[in-house]
Amino acid sequence: MTWPWQRRTLATLAAVQVVGGIGTGAGLAVGALLVEEVTGSAAWAGMAVVAMTLGAAAFTVPLSNLAVRRGRRPALTAGWLIGAVGAVAVVTAAQLDLAALLLIGFVLFGASTAANLQSRFAAADRAGADGVGRSISLVVWATTIGSVTGPNLTGPGAVVARWLSVPALAGPQMFSVVAFTVAGVLTWVLLRPDPLEPRAASAPTPPRVRTALPHVRGSTAVAIGAVTSSHAVMVAVMALTPVHMSGHGSSLTIIGVTISLHIAGMYALSPVFGWLTDGWGAEPTILLGQGVLILACAIAGTSGHSEVQITVGLVLLGVGWSMSVIAGAALLTRSVAAAERPLVQGFSDLSMNLAGAGGGLLAGLVVAWWSFGALTFAAALLTLPVVATILAAGRRRAPSG
Repeated sequence: MTWPWQRRTLATLAAVQVVGGIGTGAGLAVGALLVEEVTGSAAWAGMAVVAMTLGAAAFTVPLSNLAVRRGRRPALTAGWLIGAVGAVAVVTAAQLDLAALLLIGFVLFGASTAANLQSRFAAADRAGADGVGRSISLVVWATTIGSVTGPNLTGPGAVVARWLSVPALAGPQMFSVVAFTVAGVLTWVLLRPDPLEPRAASAPTPPRVRTALPHVRGSTAVAIGAVTSSHAVMVAVMALTPVHMSGHGSSLTIIGVTISLHIAGMYALSPVFGWLTDGWGAEPTILLGQGVLILACAIAGTSGHSEVQITVGLVLLGVGWSMSVIAGAALLTRSVAAAERPLVQGFSDLSMNLAGAGGGLLAGLVVAWWSFGALTFAAALLTLPVVATILAAGRRRAPSG
C-alpha cells in the first residue's frame, strides 16, 4: 500500500541528491585552494575540509532531532538551505579576503553533507523489509552522479567568477549556492507525504550520544575504529591533494577531474562492496580495504609531478574508503541490538566526522612543515591499528590445536 508513496519518495530523494551532490562536489574541489589563497598559507589549506566536516558533525544531531519532531521534509530542507547560506558566506569571504568568515561559511556548508547523509535514512523510512537495500542503494548512486559532476565545474566556475567579478576560486561556490537552494526547494515541494512520521510534541527527548559508550565494545568497537580511521586517512590525503597538484602546475580542470574520479571511487562500486561484505565477511573486507588504502597512499605520495599517478592514487583512496566504511557499517549493524542501534550508529557517524576534521587539520600542518609524501606516509600508518585489531580478534576466535 505504501509502494506508490515510496516510489515518489525515492524519485524525489534521487533527484535532490543529484542536484545537491553537484553543489557539494563543486565546493569541495576548490575549498583547500580557496583557503590557501585567502590566508596565504598552505598550513591552513586543510581547514576547508576540517570546517566542512565539523559542520556536518555539528548539524547531524540537530537535523536528526528536527526530523524526529517534525519529519524528514523540514529537516532535509533546512540542511540544504543552511548549506546554501554557507556557500554565499564563502563567496563573500573570498571577495572581501576575510579568513574567519570563510571558515564560518564552510562550517555552514557542512550542513549540506548532513542532509546528504540523512537522505539515505529517509529512503528507508517507508521501504518494505525486502526493499531497504534497494532503496538506499538508489540514493547512493544518485549521490555519485552529482558528486562526480560537481568537481568538473571548476573550469566553468572560473568563467562565472569573471562575470561576477569575484575571485576565480569562488566561482564554483556559486554553483553550490544554486544547487543547494534548488535541492532545498525540491525537498520542500516534492517530498510528500513525509517518509518519517514525526513524534508528538510530548515525546521524550532523544538520549544523548554519550549513552552509546557502554555499547562500544568487541566487534562494535572494531567496526567504529575501522570507519573512523579510514575516514581520517581519506580526508587527510584528499584535502591536500588539490594543493599538492596546484603546486606542481596542474590546472583547475585537471584538479577537478582528479577529485571527481576520487569521489567515483568512493561511491560508484558501493553495491559490489556490499555484496562482498555479505558473501565474504565484514572483517576480511575491512582488511582488504585497509590494504587498498595503504597502496593508495604509496602511489599518491610518490606521484611527484605525475597527474596520472596522483589520480590513480586518489581513485584507490576512494575505493579503500568505500570497502572499509561499508563493511564497517555492516559489522556495526550486526554487532548491536536493534534497540540501541540508532544511537550507536549516531556515535559512529559523529566519531567519523570528528576524525575527518582532525585528519584535515593535521594534513595542512604536515604538508606545510614537511611534504605531501610525509602526509601520505603518516596516513598509511593509521591503518595499522585496525589491521592489528582484526587479526588479533581472528586469532582469539580460531579453534585451538
